Amino acid sequence: MPSTPAPRPDDPGGAGDVSFLLTRAERLAARRLRAALDETGCSVDAWRVLALLADGRGHGMTAIAERTLLPPPSLTRLMDQLVDDGLVHRRVDPLDRRRVLAGLTPHGMAVRADLAHRVRAHWATLPADTDDALLATLLDRLIARLELPAPAPAVS
Repeated sequence: MPSTPAPRPDDPGGAGDVSFLLTRAERLAARRLRAALDETGCSVDAWRVLALLADGRGHGMTAIAERTLLPPPSLTRLMDQLVDDGLVHRRVDPLDRRRVLAGLTPHGMAVRADLAHRVRAHWATLPADTDDALLATLLDRLIARLELPAPAPAVS
């Protein structure tokens, strides 16, 4: 695998540009995830939804769309398919009857567990020269910073 040149902060859009590096890492990670899921027929988007719903808390469609980065129409079609496949169920939110919460069915939990095993096994084939916990912490910190409101532009 070719190595990436050292980051250069003075090279916007180049190898040292954080947004470029994140985009490249996401695309490579998605490719690896697709390879792990290929023989199951599960898409990366479906995997992300199932993984989110695995916490058992039930999530509204807006929260699912935000976490999976799916546009609402695409998420609606995907959720309809997951419901038709018996993996997801919808229920009215007991605290706000206008909202619908989605959760995994028992079958969905079993399928998600099998997929999680496949994904972990596939990722385990990567060289173990990175500190995944440190990387996750740094990415969480970056996400938190990026979620802050953008500062107002300076007026000249």
